[in-house]
Amino acid sequence: MNDERDSITRRTALKGAAAAAVATGVLAANPWASQATAAPRKRSRRDVAIFGGGMAGLSAAHELVERGFAVTVYEPSRLGGKAFSHDVPGTAKGGRKALPGEHGFRFFPGCYQHVPDTMERIPVAGGGNVRSRHLVNVETAVIAFDDAGYAPTTAPTSAIGMLEHAGPIVDLDNLRNALTTGLSFVRDISPLELAYFVNRELIFATSCDERRYGQWEKMSWREFVKADSKSPAYRRYLAGALTRALVAAKSETASARTIGSIGLALATSATGLVPQYGAGPINGGVDRILNAPTNHAWIDPWVAYLKRRGVTFAMNQGVAAFEYAGGQITGARLTSGAAVDADWYVAAMPIDRLGPLLSPALLAADPSLRGIGKLNDDWMVGIQFYLSRRSVLPPGHIAALGTPWALTGLFQAKPWGVDFAKKYGDGRTRDCLSIDISDWDEPGILYGKPAKRCTKKEIAKEVWAQMSRAMNAGGKKILRDDEIVAWSLDPGISWTPKITNATPLMVNTAGSYEHRPHAHTKIPNFFIGGDHVRTNIDLATMEGANEAGRRVANSIIAASDSPAKDAAVHPLWELPFLEPLKAEDRKRYRSGQRHVLDV
Repeated sequence: MNDERDSITRRTALKGAAAAAVATGVLAANPWASQATAAPRKRSRRDVAIFGGGMAGLSAAHELVERGFAVTVYEPSRLGGKAFSHDVPGTAKGGRKALPGEHGFRFFPGCYQHVPDTMERIPVAGGGNVRSRHLVNVETAVIAFDDAGYAPTTAPTSAIGMLEHAGPIVDLDNLRNALTTGLSFVRDISPLELAYFVNRELIFATSCDERRYGQWEKMSWREFVKADSKSPAYRRYLAGALTRALVAAKSETASARTIGSIGLALATSATGLVPQYGAGPINGGVDRILNAPTNHAWIDPWVAYLKRRGVTFAMNQGVAAFEYAGGQITGARLTSGAAVDADWYVAAMPIDRLGPLLSPALLAADPSLRGIGKLNDDWMVGIQFYLSRRSVLPPGHIAALGTPWALTGLFQAKPWGVDFAKKYGDGRTRDCLSIDISDWDEPGILYGKPAKRCTKKEIAKEVWAQMSRAMNAGGKKILRDDEIVAWSLDPGISWTPKITNATPLMVNTAGSYEHRPHAHTKIPNFFIGGDHVRTNIDLATMEGANEAGRRVANSIIAASDSPAKDAAVHPLWELPFLEPLKAEDRKRYRSGQRHVLDV
């Protein structure tokens, strides 16, 4: 079982210091044992100070305010964190809205459970909620390759997608591209290698949790799939590009357990055999997006709802230090110099901001927090190209596999169901191609430099060149230089004087799980939220941060001895018929044997 699935309630674990000591001992000996919290003294006060208004902070505030806690969120810049969107300055003309900019396009796979649940509890003007009004399925995908001999191919992701978009899918050019790419793939990656890759996936799917944490966590995904002994195409596409496109992780450093877990969850949700995911090959829902800019569709209604429920937002206020005495946090000092006095303190901020706040006194009180300094972060941000022609492709994500900067994208006009020229900008823009840049360290094709060494304009030109080379490889010019009206790079990237990123994300490297914090700490009134917290989804995602916020709320509920019901925390569901195979592997692992398929 996963260490984040509570087999005993935290409130039970809090019934006395002796019980907590036993639970802590279990955790030390068995990292996948049930989570428990060291027993704080019981308190009836309910003032919560949350430092950070990103996904984790807003999620914790949501769960706590609905359970009667008094919540204040302190945010130094903007609410929504890495999920924010923005209006491109100076682009609104003639009564239209400004061109929509994003930190990166939003992807809500079918295995997400916490984020859709939260959306369903956020009402929107005119009736309904964020989920019912703004979360929509996209039922196709474009697979492009940055390699000669391959061509971009549009494929349905469900039967509904095939019915709704049969025209472009069975189009002669698309069928020709599919045949070209298929033959090239078979030529470059042998059937034996494909079978081997599938076998590695089966090994992970049928591994017990003890093996996943004890063996696969300690090696990289590239090592797990034995990429170094395989063909260049196997290394580039199966081991590397798929990992980059799906989870924005580097196969050579990412934990095999993390990549295997999320890959298994994505595949499981796509089967339609797990009702908790509510997605499948017939009715779709495997791939979902918002049908409007993220702030307009989600963050703004969310903040408005939280304000109505009583959450206070202290904007342009960041925490400078936590004060510690007598075994607990006694206060916090803001960057403005003001003091914060609360009952419960939540650090819901990225690791690059959290680390400097962990004073020697805090680290001495909870030595496990030292692990935060050993975690790594990376860059993944977006750029939008505003185009004078509406895309002819059916709505769906673009995976430009093998591009040096690991690009993925989405044309927004069709899935948003909007006339861009009427609604946004100055009337010239008819579509927006939103692209995520997932690799900032690999040299590009125009300037021979990684993105981190490029100017703003060089980044824009390089991204367009890489995406064009992949998308135009089939003979049809899907992207045309003369159709670019404008572009906007995530404002979190700045040059002052050297390039910096205000919104890095944690990456799950091999062996990093032991360094990640729990939502609770050994300091009884101090809690941690963020996608670096141990969660079931176990990946730097909106879903992971939302789950972490819920775990913060549940820890505070337990610590305050509140009678409120815990916030729902969902496991990653796996197919039931795998359980006997995992049980057999548990026996083998405990006796020191390899997985039966690991030959």
